[in-house]
Amino acid sequence: MSRSFRPARLVPLAVPALLVAGVTLAADLVPEVQRPPATPQAVGVLHTLRTIPEACARIEGRFTGDAAQPYQYDVVRTSPACQPRAGLIDADKAKPTTTKGWIFNDLIRVPSAACPQQQAVLRIWRHPTDAAPPRLDAQGRSRIYLQQSIDKAKAGKLPPIPLYTATLEVEGTCGEAK
Repeated sequence: MSRSFRPARLVPLAVPALLVAGVTLAADLVPEVQRPPATPQAVGVLHTLRTIPEACARIEGRFTGDAAQPYQYDVVRTSPACQPRAGLIDADKAKPTTTKGWIFNDLIRVPSAACPQQQAVLRIWRHPTDAAPPRLDAQGRSRIYLQQSIDKAKAGKLPPIPLYTATLEVEGTCGEAK
């Protein structure tokens, strides 16, 4: 079972989708962030999978105990006052692959405490930008002027922002009692 990350407007979501072919190649890649599997989580216990401060978002999940949908996750905004410096987009639309400039950023494995052979696997991808700080002025300082920024925004000439996307897959199944 796999699910695609759908963070439209950074509100809690849990929409099932098929894993795109490009993402399945992530199993062969080594993520930028190396971490051991998380502590096994009990059924119904909400836990944070990953926080992406640049996107003002936190991905939370929990095992449900339901064989049809063993794991659910939501994307929640970290703070109403947070101003995102990166976007969080749907993996089905992004179709992250290394050939499209995406970097396999993180692999998070969360085993189920109730069923050790089952685990939730979150794959985080990021798409960097070539953003550069503003040029230095005669005094050697970078300056951003409000009116110039407003004019650029109205003209649609804002620089691109980094993007993140994620997919979630549940590996393994639990046997049912006879």
